[in-house]
Amino acid sequence: MELQEILYSQGFGARRTCLGLVQQGLVTVGGALVTDPHEEFEPEGLRFTVEGRPWRYHAKAYLMLHKPAGYECSQKPSAWPSIYTLLPAPLRQRPVKGGQNGVQAIGRLDQDTTGLLLLSDDGAFIHRMGSPKKHVAKVYEVTTADAVDERQVKRLLEGVVLDDDPRPVRAAACEEVTEHTLRLTLTEGKYHQVKRMLAAVGNRVTALHRSRIGDLSLPDDLPPGHWRCLTLEQRAAAQAAV
Repeated sequence: MELQEILYSQGFGARRTCLGLVQQGLVTVGGALVTDPHEEFEPEGLRFTVEGRPWRYHAKAYLMLHKPAGYECSQKPSAWPSIYTLLPAPLRQRPVKGGQNGVQAIGRLDQDTTGLLLLSDDGAFIHRMGSPKKHVAKVYEVTTADAVDERQVKRLLEGVVLDDDPRPVRAAACEEVTEHTLRLTLTEGKYHQVKRMLAAVGNRVTALHRSRIGDLSLPDDLPPGHWRCLTLEQRAAAQAAV
């Protein structure tokens, strides 16, 4: 693949912009300066720099983000900054056929909810991980205003009725961690589901953190506001039991 096409595919701007980056001597491949935008390289696994920024070619992007509080999972946020501002420009600008450019969040977390968020530009992966029909398990660490009791845990496991659906929604698992902390596993993705389920059993959520999707846990060494690419093993863990 021509170098200018590699840069374009990775989101470094329009084709003319990518051509200019190479011609201006702003791109190195394997540590060597390349000024011919038409020079061809095997793209898979290619490492290069653009204006000093190291990059590795990925045909499709698969990311995890440790979402901090105070960010919206929207391209057009209304009151809080967007999570997409936490990503470098190339990931926001990757060309996607027939869709919006850049990686997309798979599902959403409220602005005050923290934790694991997956993003991708692979439509099949987004559907597999985000479709309600796939019942991907998501684990939440829930801090409550009032002390949790056995009755509340039992009701969450048996199912509670929310105001927009007569069918009860159930937690796939519910563990009392401390007097004011629950570990709740859900396989559905209803709007504000955790908060509404706790309200239905007479309690209130004061803090909410998603710690796991599928068998993929948020790494301890990934600070809030930071992201990294998923490994093949992590992608498999996220999709476990889908």
